[in-house]
Amino acid sequence: MNIPAILIEMLIFSILFTVMCFKTTGKNNTAQIYNYPPEIQEEYFKTHERIPTELLSKRAVLTKGLAILAFAVILVMMAILAGAETFLQGFLFAFGMMAWIGAYDTFFIDWVLFANLKRFRLEGTEHMDKAYHQKWFHLKGLLFPGIVVALIPAALVGLFVAIIK
Repeated sequence: MNIPAILIEMLIFSILFTVMCFKTTGKNNTAQIYNYPPEIQEEYFKTHERIPTELLSKRAVLTKGLAILAFAVILVMMAILAGAETFLQGFLFAFGMMAWIGAYDTFFIDWVLFANLKRFRLEGTEHMDKAYHQKWFHLKGLLFPGIVVALIPAALVGLFVAIIK
């Protein structure tokens, strides 16, 4: 596997993920409402139509499922460019990238940007500074279900690398 290629791909993956986060959060954009702490959701739904936010709601499963498939497609291309040739190499590459993006999301997007940039605030929750600074809420999401969910695209990438190569 090509380490310089992997490092470049980590940067590119981070940029793509950041763009996706900016496009799907803030104001009245509820695409990722289930990723907001419960206090923020409750405050938002006092003045806006309630939508399902449970982890296993149809909406959350569909949204996360589409994200997993999109990540798998991107990661297959990245794994092949990085030199993956076997199921194990593809799996480990994709799982490592998912772990990387999970850590990046938690420690930078959630803890720094989400907590401090007003553009991430849902309409009517702009005053909830403490709720937006909940580090433990986001860390728990990384640990579970984040790490477990990362196994799905990793397995898909490993499978497709094995088929293609």
